[in-house]
Amino acid sequence: MNAPAARPLELVDLTKQFDDGTLAVQHINLTIPTGSYCCLLGPSGCGKTTTLRMVAGHETATSGDILLDGHNITNLPAASRGTAMMFQSFALFPHLSALDNVAFSLKVRGVERSERAREGMALLDKVGMAHLAQRKPAELSGGQQQRVALARALMMRPKVLLLDEPLSALDPFLRSQMRAELRHWQQTLGLTFIHVTHSQEEAMALADLMVLMNNGVIVQQGPPSEMFNRPVNAFAANFLGGHNLFCDDAGRQFAVRTDLTQLLTQDGATGAGVAVTHPVEVAAVEYQGPYVLVGLTTRSPGHCLRPDEQLKVMVSEEAFTRHQFVVGESALLGWTAEQEHALSD
Repeated sequence: MNAPAARPLELVDLTKQFDDGTLAVQHINLTIPTGSYCCLLGPSGCGKTTTLRMVAGHETATSGDILLDGHNITNLPAASRGTAMMFQSFALFPHLSALDNVAFSLKVRGVERSERAREGMALLDKVGMAHLAQRKPAELSGGQQQRVALARALMMRPKVLLLDEPLSALDPFLRSQMRAELRHWQQTLGLTFIHVTHSQEEAMALADLMVLMNNGVIVQQGPPSEMFNRPVNAFAANFLGGHNLFCDDAGRQFAVRTDLTQLLTQDGATGAGVAVTHPVEVAAVEYQGPYVLVGLTTRSPGHCLRPDEQLKVMVSEEAFTRHQFVVGESALLGWTAEQEHALSD
């Protein structure tokens, strides 16, 4: 007989109010499918890290429930929940070798040394670090330290791995490399990963499920493509980026993606199918390889835009070659009605 399928992690009406009265998390409801990569995203103070710490058992929920595989783990100690945490700093013991760091939890539980070494080496081998088992953290690169931290977390045999901004301390090249590695290990191990980040780029690259938070509540959740293409409100559109915000004559707000917004010469030349235009001035030009990112300043009010408001347009390299806009040049911003995405506020 086949074993029953694992059930998802569920947060049910979860709330955290600190002793000073601050409501860090307010009645959130979230279902994270088993074996998925979930990114909690949002600005500092939005409640994402507090949510992660409640799942880990490092913060006590004020009210609500946390269910894992059908079991209520809300009030269980951290070690009994079926979760493991990877911290931002990796939190490796500097005086211990990679192997001893990985096997430390077994030592605490009184497991015999040879068994600790066997299990620790098996996990280091799984993350490609067995050959560096005797090195101490200071002798390892940032990426290697992250692999050791991952192996140490896996020693807990978790159902859910919790990651608190694990890439923020890495340089941009290594961050991109380790991002791909984390996704690889999540898929290889088949675990549920919950990853806290303030970077929309990081969340877009990693997540099956993105959860955008602000002021302690969930603003929007869904797959990255849905989140980016259909932000629910102005906050989501601004935080996820890649959109310019306007409104129609009735004051209803809408967003147009920066790669769909067209930048036209002042006489409107080269605008294909443009239905709406707005006068702007070129404020910055940044070459990005396949496209040129052009920063703009509005020159007059209209479409709910104030004078001197900042906008951006992605212009293809081919289009920019035909007309190379320069800082200070007057231009027109254009789009079609079909490219408008209505926002809720």
